[in-house]
This record gives sequence, structure tokens and C-alpha cells, in this order.
Amino acid sequence: MAGGHRLLLENARQVVMVCGRGERFLVRDALRSLAVLEGASLVVGTDGLIKAIGPADAIQKMFSEETFEERIDCSGKCILPGLVDAHTHPVWAGERVHEFAMKLAGATYMDIHRAGGGINFTVEHTRQASEEELFCSFQERLQRMMRAGTTLVECKSGYGLNLEAELKMLRVIERARRQLPIGISATYCGAHSVPKGKTAPEAADEIINSHLPHLKELGRSGEIHVDNIDVFCEKGVFDLSSTRRILQSGKEMGLQLNFHGDELHPMKAAELGAELGAQAISHLEEASDEGIVAMAMARCSAILLPTTAYMLRLKQPRARKMLDEGVIVALGSDFNPNAYCFSMPVVMHLACVNMGMSMAEALAAATINAAYALGKSHTRGSLEVGKQGDLIIINSSRSQKPRFRFPAPGFVLLTHSRLPAGSPI
Repeated sequence: MAGGHRLLLENARQVVMVCGRGERFLVRDALRSLAVLEGASLVVGTDGLIKAIGPADAIQKMFSEETFEERIDCSGKCILPGLVDAHTHPVWAGERVHEFAMKLAGATYMDIHRAGGGINFTVEHTRQASEEELFCSFQERLQRMMRAGTTLVECKSGYGLNLEAELKMLRVIERARRQLPIGISATYCGAHSVPKGKTAPEAADEIINSHLPHLKELGRSGEIHVDNIDVFCEKGVFDLSSTRRILQSGKEMGLQLNFHGDELHPMKAAELGAELGAQAISHLEEASDEGIVAMAMARCSAILLPTTAYMLRLKQPRARKMLDEGVIVALGSDFNPNAYCFSMPVVMHLACVNMGMSMAEALAAATINAAYALGKSHTRGSLEVGKQGDLIIINSSRSQKPRFRFPAPGFVLLTHSRLPAGSPI
């Protein structure tokens, strides 16, 4: 009926749908031929969902009698799905710029960690910060992510470690989820590090017997919504046994398993995640061949973080091996005080240059596959009828080979969660 639609994007030179048949993820051959339309238009409804997408002349005929809140002429431009950042640590206080000099002098991640730096340094400052201070800095970081094209982002706690501080971080994430025009997948990461004075089994006991029951109750009351549970499974942090116990307890209360594994040492985290039915595992620089195959069989997503390997001078995760074995490869920025990157286009660039991914693979990894890693690819990650109308308009004509470009200066981001139609971020 007239007036029933919110936005018409007309006459785009190219619309990169990514998926065209309702796929929840893309692997192997499907990554070589992403769904692309030439000379297309797209309609977003008042509910923020995509109502139609197709050849411009067909859309014009179909909606010739309709009125729209806004029309945008996309002639000579390209439309992409909003980007999905599948792994971030964006709520914290305590800059760690001073540690960069230590890294340049040869200190490793664990050297700094053992000296009281790294996560422990940020934990001290985050515990001291007020909830309002954390929200203000978090809001600014999310706005910068949106300006770089991100419309859905995973956000972890994990710089509190005790119950009070972890809940403070999760309240900040919940406030942003309700108030800001960006999709958020909230992750409880109380097992990000072992608190001072505790062993890993003792910290696991506290998480299982205290933290998780509180989260469950707050979830029931609607005060805090948490999607995922994360553990830093690493030598000198949480061993495989403690990781298993925490993840299993989280799974029993309905949380998706989405955890750090096989980053600095081979821990058999990939095998554990596949066994437990994890939605995703991040890092995986040290994943074994057997773990990679197990992840492919279990449809467990691999969230690769090229900024981390770059900053810490680690060997690159074996993206090509994972792709060839049929693993669902996703990408994340790993934004945190140690890897200060807001931009998924930069992440995609590094994935291509340093990890050997093709441009099509990187785009899928930053859209549909990243959405799958967060359990949200049924509503996000591609431009298809019925999905959220979050998208990027690039002020650039279509390229020849490959048939899209990464977002560059001169693009407009449209989200349809709470913004008026067409509002540039």
C-alpha cells in the first residue's frame, strides 16, 4: 500500500548481495561466485527489513504506485551488505601505548602479561572506571566502527574478571545495544585471564558457581542479554580442562560457545570446540590439521584475526588450509588496547595480503560468515529479502575483476535498527 515503505535505493551500478539463496554461510566453491546484481534497485520497509531487490526496471514497475520516506539515487555506485565484526574487546579503560615500545624491544605477549601488563593492566583501570566513563568511551569506539562500515559487532566483557566489574561491563554493552544504531552480539568473557591470587581451576569454579548463575538470573529478568560465552584457552591462562568446564556450563544455560583458542600454543582448542558444538573459535594460529578438519565437520566457524598476528608478530593462521578443508572462515578486528583497529576494510585487506585469502573470500568472511559465527546469519550478512536493511553505498562504479571493491573513502552507511531512513553515520 502507499506509504508502506521506508527507503528506495535506485539504479545501483552493482549490488553485491553476497548470498542469493538463503545460505547461512559460504564455503569452498560457493566463495568463488558471490551473488551480484547489475543495474539493480533495493527497497527497505518501515520495519527496517529488505522488501525487494532486483533489476531496476522491474522494481520501478513493481513499486510505481508506492511512496517512500526517502529515495537515494545510486547511479554509478555499488551497494554492499553492512560489514560484520565477529570479535572485539571494546569496553575498557587504561591505554597500553607504553607496551608498544616493549614489543619493539622484543618482549612477547606473555612476557608483558607476566610482568603485570597486558590484560592485567587494563583490568586494574577498568575496575576503577565508572560505568558512565566506560559507556562514553565505548560509544565513541562503536561510532568509529560504524563510520568504517560495520553494522553488526560482537562485544566482549573480560577486563573485569571479578563479578562486580564483569557485570558493570555487560551493563554498558546492554545500554549500547538498546540505545545505539548498531547491531551488538554480547559476549561474557570472564575467563579472559586468571585473576591474581587464583589458579585456573579456582577461577573456573568461581565463574561456574557465582558468575554464571548471576548472569542467568539477570537474563531471566531482562536486565542483561548475553549471547555468547568466551574463554581464553591458552598455556599459562585457562588450560583445556578448565576451558571445557566453563564452556559446558555456559552451554547448559543456553549461551553460544565462541572462544579464544590455539593462539600462542597448540592447545587442541579446535578439537574441543568441535566436540562441544561451539559456534566459533577465534585466533587458531596454532590449530592442528586434525582440529581444522574437526571444525569443518562440526560447522564450527573459525574467526581469524589478522590484526593480532600482525601486531604480535605471530605466524599467520592457516586460512588457506581452513578454506580448502571447508571450514566456515570469518573475520574480526580483535579491537582492544593491544590491537587498536576499528576498520573491517583494513582487516579484509590484511586477510588478503598476509593470509592469502581472495577478495571474494574476505568479503564473505566479513559479512555472511561473520554473521554465522555470531548465530545471526538468518537476519544479517547478506542483502536478501527479509533480512535487516543494513548496507553500504560506495561512491564508486563497479570494478571489472573482481566484481566489487572494498569500502573506501566516499561511502555512506545505512542502518535500519533505530535510525531514520538514509541517515549517514
